[in-house]
Amino acid sequence: MEPKFDHSNLFKLPYAKLTAEELEHQREHSLWDRRNFFKALGFAGAGSFMLGKMHISAAPHSPIAEALATGHTDRVLVIVRLKGGNDGLNTIVPVNQYSVYANKRPSLKIPLSETFNLSAEYAMPKFMNALQPLWAEGKMKVVHGVGYQHQNLSHFRSADIWASGTDEEQTLNSGMLGRYYATQNPDFLTNPPEEPLAIQVGSVGNLLFTGDDNTNYAFSVADPQQLYNLAQKGWLHDMNNLPECLYGEQLGFLRGITNSTFIYAGVINQAYTEGANSVGYDNTTLSKQFAMVARLIKGGLGTKIYLITLDGFDTHAEQPDTHQELLTDLAHGISSFYKDLKPAGREGDVLCMTISEFGRRVDQNASQGTDHGAAAPVLLFGGGLNGSGFVGEHPSLSQLDQAGNMIFDTDYRQPYATVLEQWLCIDGQAVDNALLGVHHQRLELGLTCITSISEQTRKEFIHKPLYAPEGEVYIEFVLERPNKVLVQLCNIMGQHIVDLSNRYMAPGTHRVAVRANAGHLASGQYVYRIINGNEAYSRSIVLM
Repeated sequence: MEPKFDHSNLFKLPYAKLTAEELEHQREHSLWDRRNFFKALGFAGAGSFMLGKMHISAAPHSPIAEALATGHTDRVLVIVRLKGGNDGLNTIVPVNQYSVYANKRPSLKIPLSETFNLSAEYAMPKFMNALQPLWAEGKMKVVHGVGYQHQNLSHFRSADIWASGTDEEQTLNSGMLGRYYATQNPDFLTNPPEEPLAIQVGSVGNLLFTGDDNTNYAFSVADPQQLYNLAQKGWLHDMNNLPECLYGEQLGFLRGITNSTFIYAGVINQAYTEGANSVGYDNTTLSKQFAMVARLIKGGLGTKIYLITLDGFDTHAEQPDTHQELLTDLAHGISSFYKDLKPAGREGDVLCMTISEFGRRVDQNASQGTDHGAAAPVLLFGGGLNGSGFVGEHPSLSQLDQAGNMIFDTDYRQPYATVLEQWLCIDGQAVDNALLGVHHQRLELGLTCITSISEQTRKEFIHKPLYAPEGEVYIEFVLERPNKVLVQLCNIMGQHIVDLSNRYMAPGTHRVAVRANAGHLASGQYVYRIINGNEAYSRSIVLM
């Protein structure tokens, strides 16, 4: 569901008639859409595409992976991305600052008579009353004022910051969960786990699950309907109803290639078949995603993290109706989701967390909307929270920054770090490493990790491709101790092509030439694999 602010009309205006802010808004959305477009060209992201038709075998379990697979094996995290920048002030209404709030939003404010109380200080709009039972049952928490210093206010950049775990001054093309999965699954490209590590729906342009080598460690689909088709039928695209012409042959070839890249079609289809929804869901995009996730969880799929998406929160104009529809969709989807999980005894195993790239400005604009802002709440749902409540301090509506935005209270990395360590039981040092070696204070969310598995962090093995100007590609790696090392080259389907090197090596930095040791190779994408003792590592390379 898109906001009623018609971006297409804005883009058709002559540049001379646009204000500076409108020009920047146009440029921002152009970049954002283009980025998603190019991501979608990879069908399902680099990681899924690289996995092809290869034989599937389970990757060796690290202690952390074992911790996730035993004891509290059924714990799941569902991240709900509110794409576009959710207006937190009209989601959690600050009753304790209501006069300031109402004065700054004369026509956008939620009347107190149209809210229900969470406490004497905060309320929610009545159109979100589907969440009231979860609050009353102690299964909802609100983290106030989540953000970061020097808010960028760009959809594209701020979404990258939230996904990569960086500050505004630092730019990375990898995500915090992608970096974590890369350390725990170093041979992911040629020996992936039997079930998806994560499933990402509707956010293929998001960096969250992307590793340093551009491998996407999530099973990613651009459209919820694609996941539904895959789960229901075991494939994505119809191979039967094709035109009887050259175009039909070409279309069939492309569809077949796309379908073959989804190695997890079988396990997803099996979980879908064995699971079932026990309640009705609204006929909306988000509710359909919740219904699919519930069915996969109840069907026994071992995936631990899901990212689903509700788009349309860029409410620059005509906000009241649009925002109400979006938040109603969110509330109904979450309510139905937990009602669906309850009969199967899974309600307490699943934690939901909302994220959004930024909030909205405190003052309404002249178009009955709000512009890009800074701090906003993160909402969490689930029985594991052990009680409803508020975390952090709500920002002041009177003491704003120079741009008129609220000053954040909670760093956005704190909810992530807390949930990963205290809910999914990931080792705290591994969480800090994924957050670029920085320890972010954990929040008091009421979560408790209970596991009998001793947790360790896998030691990093440094390896990377080097591209020489003359066209040769070298595989460089560092050995800390002498060992026999096998370096292999595989095709994009994960099939072995040739051994590039197989010998005993001394400690230090080594380089193995690809073309010189493989003979003639067609241009294209390949995978190299390094087997160092009992450990295997893989990464993609491109030969031009």
